[in-house]
Amino acid sequence: MFGIVRPCRHRLPERLRTQWMAHLCGLCLALRGDHGQFARVATNYDGLIVSVLAEAQSERPGGWRRTAGPCPLRGMRTASVARGEGARLAATVSLVLASAKVRDHVADRDGLLGRRPVAAAARRVAAGWDRAGARTGADLGFDTAVLVGAVDRQTGIEAVAGPGTSLPAVTEPTETATAAAFGHTAVLAGRPGNIAPLEEAGRLFGRLAHLLDAVEDLADDAESGAWNPIAATGTGLAEVRRLCDDAVHGVRLALREVEFAEEGAGELAHVLLAHELKRSVDRAFGATCSHIPGGPPQQSPGSAHPYGPGPGGPGPGGAPPEPPHRGRRGLIAGCAVWTGLFCTCQVCCKDPYQDAWTGEDREGWCHKCDDCCDCCDGCGDCCDCCDCCSCDC
Repeated sequence: MFGIVRPCRHRLPERLRTQWMAHLCGLCLALRGDHGQFARVATNYDGLIVSVLAEAQSERPGGWRRTAGPCPLRGMRTASVARGEGARLAATVSLVLASAKVRDHVADRDGLLGRRPVAAAARRVAAGWDRAGARTGADLGFDTAVLVGAVDRQTGIEAVAGPGTSLPAVTEPTETATAAAFGHTAVLAGRPGNIAPLEEAGRLFGRLAHLLDAVEDLADDAESGAWNPIAATGTGLAEVRRLCDDAVHGVRLALREVEFAEEGAGELAHVLLAHELKRSVDRAFGATCSHIPGGPPQQSPGSAHPYGPGPGGPGPGGAPPEPPHRGRRGLIAGCAVWTGLFCTCQVCCKDPYQDAWTGEDREGWCHKCDDCCDCCDGCGDCCDCCDCCSCDC
C-alpha cells in the first residue's frame, strides 16, 4: 500500500484507530465489489481520506457501517467497515490514480515494466481501471475525466520543466485531481458550502503528496536517472520544506471552514489532515525520535527511520527484551507454515501473527510504525495519542 498519511497505530486513540481501519477496509471492499478482486491492489492510505470526509459531512440515519466477514487481511476476523457513496468515491479515485501510477512506471521503464510484454499488459490493466473508474464515477455524479486529464497533462508539464520552473507549476495537475475528489465529498453529502474549502484543502494535499513523493524518491531517482521535479527544477530542499509546511498550514485553515454533520464527526479528518500531514512532512525530511536519549541522528530524505521502543520494540539501553521460550519448528515445517502465512496475507496485515519457526508474536508489515510516536515529546503539536487535543487548528 502507498500514501503519505500513514498514522502510527500506537498514536491514534482506540476509537479513531477503529474508524480508520473501518474506512481502510471499506475502501478495499468497495474496490472488490465494484471492480473485482484484483482491483484491491489499488487500496491506499490517502484514498480513504475521501471516505472519511464524505462520512463526516453526512447525516447519520444509520447504514454507514456494515459487518464484513472474516478476511485474511484482518487475521480472519470480522469487522465493522465503511460503506456507501463515500467508500465508492474513494475506490473510484484510488483506482484511477493507481492507473496513472502504473502508466508512469511504464513510461519510466521501471523494473520489469521495462520489458515490452510486461509493459503492454500493464497498460491494458491501467486502461481497464480507467474505464471501470469512469463507470462508478458516473454513478456517483463524479466525472473522472478531470483525474485522467490531470494525469495526461502532467507528462507535458514535466517535458518543459527545467531549472527555474516553480514546483507549484509542476504539481498543478496533482492538485487539480485531489481538489476535485475532496470537493465532490461535499456534493455527495449535500453541503455545497463545503465545496470551496474542501477543494482548497484537496489542492494543497495534492501538492504535498507530489512533493513528499519527490523528496522520498530523490536519491533513488538520481541513481537511476529517473525524472524528479526537485532535481529538474533545481529547487533546494529548504524551499521544498517551506512549500510543504505552507501547504500543511493551508490545509488546517481550509478545514476550519468546513461544516461537519455534528460535533465530533470531523475528528478523524482533523487528526489525519491537520496533524498526520505534519508528521508525514517530518518523516520525509528526516524524522526525529524523542524515545532515544539525546535525540536520534539526522537522516537524509528517503532513508530508513528508527523505531522507538513500544510493544515488541527495544527495551532499556536498546537491547531487545528476552522472548518467551517456545518450541522451534524445523526448516521444512517452518517454511511450509511461513508460506501459508504469506499467502493468506497474515505476514502483511495480521497484528500479531505467530512466527513460523519460533511461534513468537510478530507485528504485520502493514502495522509497523512509520515514525516513532511519543505524545509528550514537546513538539507543541496536539496530543493525539492521549486524546486531549485542545489545539485550535
